[in-house]
Amino acid sequence: MSENGDFFSRVYEVVKQIPAGRVTTYGAVAAAIGSPGASRMVGWAMNKAFSHTGYVPAHRVVNRNGLLTGKHAFPNAHTMQELLESEGVRVKNDKVMDFQKVFWAPDGIDCFK
Repeated sequence: MSENGDFFSRVYEVVKQIPAGRVTTYGAVAAAIGSPGASRMVGWAMNKAFSHTGYVPAHRVVNRNGLLTGKHAFPNAHTMQELLESEGVRVKNDKVMDFQKVFWAPDGIDCFK
């Protein structure tokens, strides 16, 4: 497996753990797999998640401010928001409302300190 493939697989394993109705950040996922500072690479993994075998809930990964910056990777500009809202996450102007409340920290990583 390529280095990127291994990285992406580790990302997908973390993302698959995000509970419905919760979100996490690219940075939190990167930190959880031992690659802090690799947020952009996590973003690339999310862009490729649709070609991964098995379901990867990429819509649950947002930027550090709660913005839906990955929405361009979905079938249309509203899909990411629609998926989040179907799980009870409120979104307004492409931003998760009550972000700290719905934030899910992989392995207890504190991204708000």
